Amino acid sequence: MPDIDTIPSEPDPLALPAEAIRVGEELFARPWEFLKTVPSLEWLPDADRPEIAFAGRSNVGKSSLINAITRRHGLARTSNTPGRTQDLNYFELPGVPLFLVDMPGYGFADAPKAKVEAWTKFVKTYLRGRTTLKRVFVLVDSRHGIKPPDREIFELLNEAAVSFVGVLTKLDKMNVYEQAKAQAKFAEALMKEPAAFPRTVATSSEKAIGLEHLRAEIIVAAGLEGLTF
Repeated sequence: MPDIDTIPSEPDPLALPAEAIRVGEELFARPWEFLKTVPSLEWLPDADRPEIAFAGRSNVGKSSLINAITRRHGLARTSNTPGRTQDLNYFELPGVPLFLVDMPGYGFADAPKAKVEAWTKFVKTYLRGRTTLKRVFVLVDSRHGIKPPDREIFELLNEAAVSFVGVLTKLDKMNVYEQAKAQAKFAEALMKEPAAFPRTVATSSEKAIGLEHLRAEIIVAAGLEGLTF
């Protein structure tokens, strides 16, 4: 009977490929640029490359996370005013076949009903009709967990058959015990969502937690593991 230490372990099917981590670090060490603001669907850029979108409630830290991923302070505008991002904002790295998309924040309570309805229609149409949209990263504040507006975006993504990755933000605002509890609860909840990807990511823009993992997830979603520079 072989020694238990000599028995090779089975590879983790959910582990990120090392190549994706390498490419992610190289890709996001380069100077990403703001491309354009899209206030309505006719302003969308040509659908000629994969798109990765970021969605989340207002004040979840979406713009801060995009800036942290790209290592570009001020690339995505941050604000303390809920709901400032009302359009799709596109970012690119010239020469690389990939768009990053900052979607409008949702869930701000004081928004006029007409604005909420317009946002919902805009986002639904984008999610259902953008054939190059490969994955949506849905951000949830780790301190507050999943709220009804988050479940609404989950439902939209399930209906549109667009796969999404759950991302916890502001992890540094919690102690180690609270972090572990929040991550376990988050992962368990997303197992019930048909369009949810099996991996989740826990991050902190301020402390640079989880950014390498998130960059690699973008590479995998966009199919760019073999990208060379």
